[in-house]
Amino acid sequence: MAKDSRSMKRFDVSDGDVRSSETLLFESVTITGSVVSGTYSGENIKNYTHGMFQSVFNYPHASASANHLYDLTLGYSTRSSLHGSSNADNQTNKVNLYNEMAQILVGFDATGSVQAFDNDGDIVAGGAKTEDAIFLNFARLQSKDGIKKGSFNLELGVSASDSGYTSPFGSRITIKDANGTSSFLSNSPSGEYGILYASNSSGTPLDGYTTSTAAPCGLLYYQAGVAMLSSSLFETTGSGGLMSASVLLDSGSFTGRTATQTLVSSSISGAADAFNRRIYNLTFNNTTELYSTLYVCTLKGPEFNYSSNPTYIDSKSRIRVKGDDSSNNPKTFITTIGLYSEDDALLAVAKLSEPIEKDPDKDHVIKVRLDY
Repeated sequence: MAKDSRSMKRFDVSDGDVRSSETLLFESVTITGSVVSGTYSGENIKNYTHGMFQSVFNYPHASASANHLYDLTLGYSTRSSLHGSSNADNQTNKVNLYNEMAQILVGFDATGSVQAFDNDGDIVAGGAKTEDAIFLNFARLQSKDGIKKGSFNLELGVSASDSGYTSPFGSRITIKDANGTSSFLSNSPSGEYGILYASNSSGTPLDGYTTSTAAPCGLLYYQAGVAMLSSSLFETTGSGGLMSASVLLDSGSFTGRTATQTLVSSSISGAADAFNRRIYNLTFNNTTELYSTLYVCTLKGPEFNYSSNPTYIDSKSRIRVKGDDSSNNPKTFITTIGLYSEDDALLAVAKLSEPIEKDPDKDHVIKVRLDY
């Protein structure tokens, strides 16, 4: 509603006086691999005493100009073949982390049990599950209201052998949500998500795949800003993975541990270090949802011809701006539009860039847009 000192006028919603719209704004986010894999000698990597996850920044994290990029963690379920290993490090936390991510992103079944990540997203029909995974939780500063479908591109170095830790980029794979715009799923408690596919980008480390074929390797949750990557990305086909040769992920001591061995016997921070060193490049577009409501304020000629300014009328209730000639039209100027609720509470005020003279013989239309 619009109001002046004498009257209040209701908007005619049926006549289009109030119109709502939504605009999506996209911003490209590029995380250069050299930043997260060693440019700052680990100063941009923040580890915590709780050891539950690792935070990655674009500058040394103690710097006031550092921006939080993502949190990295990993875990496996009690149904995983990794569970119960004799050399497990911090197994309880890894199981808890997997369950936490699963209950947020996948939800519970009819019995109240946490559901596992389903490789093709068809939870009801069952099928293959990912029971051990790496999670990239992008900072809200980066993902905003969500990751744009079809824009995610993560390139990883997957060179095998012990030297792969120091020189991991001889063989590389590219991970994309290739069908995100056309075949995303929406059966997650956290919103929409797409399937991630891996393809060869340098060499042919994927067993049985060419540069034009792709293998499912994880899930990307758009609104949540979370990428779930299966550990199969680093295992051979003989061990249930996708690679032609084992990708050793040991976190620096070069003892030759495979990905699953690293998930079991390394600390979460150590395994996260090993993964970070293999990031060659990471890009996506974030999404900002901008909602707008347009209020069309129509001021008819006979309406709103009096000012709320106390100097408009003198002590004898005479209109000062008419002067001594009562035949003159009063002069009023529109400077402010007030939007009120049904119970006459002022909700918003719009200031005009300059006063507009109100003419009793003409209609005026002023449009007020609220963005939120």
